[in-house]
Amino acid sequence: MTGAVIDATTEGCANTSAVQRPVHSTGAESPEELPAYTAVRAGQIVRLSPSTLRLWARGDGEHAALFVPAQRSPLTLSFSNLVESFVLASMRRVHEIPMQRVRKALRFVGRELGVQRPLIHARFRTDGVRLFVDHADQLLDVSSEGQALLREVLDASLQRIEWGREVATRLYPWVRADLHGSQPKSIVIDPRRGFGQPIIAGTGIEARIVTERYRAGESVAELAQDYRLDSEKIEDAIRCETSEAA
Repeated sequence: MTGAVIDATTEGCANTSAVQRPVHSTGAESPEELPAYTAVRAGQIVRLSPSTLRLWARGDGEHAALFVPAQRSPLTLSFSNLVESFVLASMRRVHEIPMQRVRKALRFVGRELGVQRPLIHARFRTDGVRLFVDHADQLLDVSSEGQALLREVLDASLQRIEWGREVATRLYPWVRADLHGSQPKSIVIDPRRGFGQPIIAGTGIEARIVTERYRAGESVAELAQDYRLDSEKIEDAIRCETSEAA
């Protein structure tokens, strides 16, 4: 079994303006907005280095933040931040698009949609992707071939998000190396279940518990029999907890 490893070269965005506080947040008391993931944990889930996530969430002297973290010190991300990171990571995998251009494009999309956090808003999946891709050559300096690939990757990634009436409510992270739409949604992150930690879809079984038993010496076959699940789901749970970003 081979875990998915994604290149995570740190990129930033131009410090042109401060990231605005969300107006379409579901509220501070909402599980989607509560601090739940350290940079290390979030990086493991979305297959990015913690340093990249820290830069995106905090910015630095030269680069502004790409999103507002749920908690700045110590840096802790919410489920909504996790979704924002997941979609941004999908864009990075398409092309070496500078993050300052992505940020500029997202501001444009946000204005057109009338939302300040388009990446977690349901309209991004419909109107937002169209706006983003249709203007990619102007906003991101992406060729027509790059536009087609950008749309394909974004569509595949956004299919791994479940949306409520307005915002993202569940995330099915990539856990295998082949990032495409046919990868099963075997692991789910739901901020209202299991304290927002990865669980095997359709069950209440935490991927972390399965992995602990595997590390203790139990085989995939034994675990599959004990939980009455397919071996592939057990393997995906272990991948989710053991694969690391490069």
